[in-house]
Parts: sequence; C-alpha cells; structure tokens
Amino acid sequence: MTSAFAVLAIDANDPSLVARFWIDVLGWRVLEEAEGIVTIGPADGGWPTIDVVPVPEPKTVKNRLHLDLRADGTSTEAELERLLALGATRADVGQPADATWVVLADPEGNEFCLLSRTVQQVTAR
Repeated sequence: MTSAFAVLAIDANDPSLVARFWIDVLGWRVLEEAEGIVTIGPADGGWPTIDVVPVPEPKTVKNRLHLDLRADGTSTEAELERLLALGATRADVGQPADATWVVLADPEGNEFCLLSRTVQQVTAR
C-alpha cells in the first residue's frame, strides 16, 4: 500500500479571497465551506482538493511548498497574462534571471510557478 495525495492546505487571512483566486486559476469550484475553511476542487468532485484555512497571522517568509502550473490549451505567455489579470503578482524568491519558469504569488503572497512548457508540449514527448 502507498499513500495518495488528497488535499493541499493553504493558510490565508481571507480564505474566501484566496479560494476565489485558485477557483479562477484552476477552473474549480467550492466543494464545501465549514468553520471558515473553504474546500475547492475539480467540478467532478475528484482529487486532489485544496483547503483554504483561516489563520490570524500574515505570510512572512517564502513558502517551503508551492504549486507548479502549466498552461493548458493556450500559450505560456497567454496564461501568464491571464494569471496576472486574475490578481497574481510576480515574485522574486531568488530565482535566476534566466529561469525557464515564472514565479508568481496569489493575492496573499503564496508563491507558485508557471512552467515554460504547456501541458500539450509535455504530453507530446
């Protein structure tokens, strides 16, 4: 037997704001809201899901764990513009100037990356 990845938890001062951002980014929906925790996931109810959990303190340091995204059905450049329009901001975590990925942050500063190759480029290998 092995473990299965089920849920990623994201701490947030405003769980609704952060959940809405990730819903828009991933095309997911709210699956449940209870005790301030917003659970989002794929429309089909599949896994994994994200729990956005309320915390009182603001984010102060670089995340030790983050999501890596790939553009799906569009160019990486177009996806970058879409993410920025949704409220993502560029982040500097010490990545090299010639990095093949773009480091971004959600509305509360949680870092994530947009990788250079699209889903279609990776699956065409």
